[in-house]
Amino acid sequence: MIKSIKVMLKPNNKQKTKLFLYANTARFAYNWTIAKQQENYQNGGKFINDSILRKQFTQMKKLDEFNWLNNVSNNVMKQAIKDACDAYKRFFKGLSKYPKFKSKKKSIPSFYQDNVKIKFTKTHVKVEGFASSKKSNKQKINWIRLAEKGRIPFGENVKYMNPRFTFDGLNWWVSVGIETDSDYSP
Repeated sequence: MIKSIKVMLKPNNKQKTKLFLYANTARFAYNWTIAKQQENYQNGGKFINDSILRKQFTQMKKLDEFNWLNNVSNNVMKQAIKDACDAYKRFFKGLSKYPKFKSKKKSIPSFYQDNVKIKFTKTHVKVEGFASSKKSNKQKINWIRLAEKGRIPFGENVKYMNPRFTFDGLNWWVSVGIETDSDYSP
């Protein structure tokens, strides 16, 4: 059975800063991809595959100007590039309008977390890559408190799908699809 669950987060100030950094980086990678696709399309080229764009983005991260991108999990940028490429594919198939750039003022800050790397407990969610240090006192920044205890199931038989973090202007939220072996109801 697959169920979608959305839970409010209670991050501390350091975690809020990291959440916004991740969301802004995802927006930057999405907009960069749209710009590359537009430039290529205007020059008569065909659709650029997201794997090619990810390689170009990785090379760009090596430049001093874009060194700040190394402070964010690669999965965030990888998914943002994939999302932009999917938007282009939908446009070319006639399923949606031409993809637009995400503005800082009008777009909802959000980012994707790798479904293999995300972890939940009864009271917390672990965000990959918030702390680069392996020391346990530094790792605490990775664990963000959930507003509702026990709402998201955890364990070995639980599969998480498409976990996303979003900011609604007031609070941060985590939404995730859950596949469990049993009927779970919080």
